[in-house]
Formats: sequence, structure tokens, C-alpha cells
Amino acid sequence: MVEVSSLRVPASPPMWVWLIALVWVAASAPAGAQDDQTLVRVDRVRLEPLAQKVPVLGRLVARQAGEVAARINGPVEAFLVEVGDRVEAGQVIAQLNRTYLLAKRDQAAAELAKARARKTTALAELELAGQELKRLAGLRKSAAFNQARYDDARQKVAIAEAQVAEAEAAVLSSQADLELVEINLSYAEIRAPYGGVISQRMTEAGAYLQTGDPVVRMVGDRSLEIEADVPFQRLTGVEPGTRIGVTLDDDTTHGATVRAVVPEENPLTRTRTVRFVPEFGATARPLAAGQSVTVYIPAGAPRNVLTVHKDAVIKRGLASLVYVVEGDTAEMRRITLGEPTGSRYEVLDGLSEGESVVVRGNERLRPGDKVRVDEAS
Repeated sequence: MVEVSSLRVPASPPMWVWLIALVWVAASAPAGAQDDQTLVRVDRVRLEPLAQKVPVLGRLVARQAGEVAARINGPVEAFLVEVGDRVEAGQVIAQLNRTYLLAKRDQAAAELAKARARKTTALAELELAGQELKRLAGLRKSAAFNQARYDDARQKVAIAEAQVAEAEAAVLSSQADLELVEINLSYAEIRAPYGGVISQRMTEAGAYLQTGDPVVRMVGDRSLEIEADVPFQRLTGVEPGTRIGVTLDDDTTHGATVRAVVPEENPLTRTRTVRFVPEFGATARPLAAGQSVTVYIPAGAPRNVLTVHKDAVIKRGLASLVYVVEGDTAEMRRITLGEPTGSRYEVLDGLSEGESVVVRGNERLRPGDKVRVDEAS
């Protein structure tokens, strides 16, 4: 008896295997007419104001800075400030010895008192001469009248009046002398002409100063301006009154206004000095004269320009190219670019307002390719 072994029949594949196979077949099928088009994203060529800024390195300068000098001669009696001290306008910096000036003031006061006494005497003599003249004038119709005595009395009155005028002038002169001494006494206290910081002491206590000798050097750090050397071709954007932005070396940003453009050009650098009035807010570090500042100057006078998105521009050597979508076709076009403005370029030639250019997908395009515009454009 022969035994026949049983045959194994393979089971049917699971349903998910059939689904994967169907998907693979569909993906491998020839593409239709729509798949011949390249999906691209476009952007419009448009007019917009050109507001490009050019960074220029500037510096902080103090509007008030320099040496404070002695106004009179005299020895320095005391110094009341040190280097780095902040002083306010009118604060005493140093004191000169006043002994001599006090004696001169007493002398001037005595001369004034003497002049006033002389004026009192002159007034009394004028009154006496006037009484004599009045008495003689009363006798003019009597036999006792003497013309010669009357003429002498009139002359005495004139002399007395002149003496009074001289005495009054002497009083005024003495008053002026006393005021001059008082002024010199006030100059013995050397005061800060403005608020600021003492940056250097130019002398010491005990030194004898002549008029005009420096006492200290000061910097008015609360009246700082910005000074920058601006290229001549950028001056059209920095008319007086123009507002700009500035950045300090601590990365804080502030505003400023153009105050003046100095009409003097450096022939070597072709730049002109421009002064700006800053509007400082909070800063990370204290401000100082000579500190560096970045000033953002307008690239030119504001104007509307035709612009194209930077992503649309393809660089090939020195040429700038874009793909312009016309209907469902992408055509390559050569353009001429100008100033950059944000994420766009100024277009000088080659495009018109409203045209659509490819900004995504242009790297795989060829002239004349069919394209389909992404709805997210």
C-alpha cells in the first residue's frame, strides 16, 4: 500500500498587502497633463517707498567742555573737588585767598563814605550861597542894594553848584570802585560755569594763579551731541530736522534729530560733519564724550521705487535673472537692480509693476517651462 503525502496550498495574502500594491501601481502610472506643470510660488513686482538705511560710525561729543580759568590773580587757598566729581552750575570748585581783597573792599568803602561826606558839605555850601543871593535880591529896590555884592553872590551859587556836581561824581566813582572790589571778591570763589564732571585738576592749593590760568578741566556729560562724518552722496537724506535711529555700543537703540550739517568737506574722505541731537532713554552703561555710536543715515531722499523680492533673483556671474510667469509659462528675463530695501531689491530695468515672478521653485525651472502657481502665493 502506497502512502500519498498531503499537498500544502498557500493561503491568500492579507488585504493590507493588496492595498499597498494598488497604491504602488497608481504612483507608477504615467503622469497626466497636470503633472507636467511645475508647482511654484510667485510674488508681485510692486512700488514701495525706499527707506534703506546706511550705518555710519559716529561719536558722542560734549557741547560744553574745556578748562575753567581763574578770573583774578591770587594764591589758591583750597580745592573743593577731585577728579571724577560731578558738579552743578554755580558750585564752588576752588577758593582763592581773599585777605588782600577784603582790605581793598574796606578801603573802597571808606573812600565812598568820604565822597558822600564831601557831597553833604557841598550841598550845605550851595544852600548858604543861595540864602545870601536871595537876601541881596530882596534889596534890589532899596538904596542899600549893591550890584557888585549881588553879582558876587550869584557867582558863589554857581561855584557851589559845581562843587555839588563834583561831589556827586566822586560818590559814583567810589561806588564803582567798591563794586569792582565786590566782583573780584566773588571771583575769588571759582565756580563751575555749567553742570558736568571734573576730568582734570590743572593746579593745586598754594599755587599762585594769574588771570586766565586754568584751574580744572570739565566735561558737560549731560549736554552730549552726536557727531558723524557722512559721505557726501548721502547728505540728501540728512537735512536739518530729519529723524534717524542710533545704536550705542551697549546695543541700546535711541532716536536723534539732525541739528546741522557743517558746510566744510574733507577732501580726503569726501565727508562732511553732521551734528545730531540725541534723545537718549535708558542705557546699559553711563554715557561719555568720545563714545562710539552707530548712526543709521537714509540712503537718499525718500522716493517710491519698483521692487522685486530677493528670492526671485537668480545670480549668474554678473547677470541678475528672474522667471516671470506669463499665463502658465515661466519665461526668464534679465533685470537691472538698484539699492536693497529690506527683503527686496530696487528694480531699475527689466520689470513692470504688477508682474508675477517666481520666488520658490525657480531653481529647477528652464525657460518656457509650464508652471502651476501655488495657492499660498
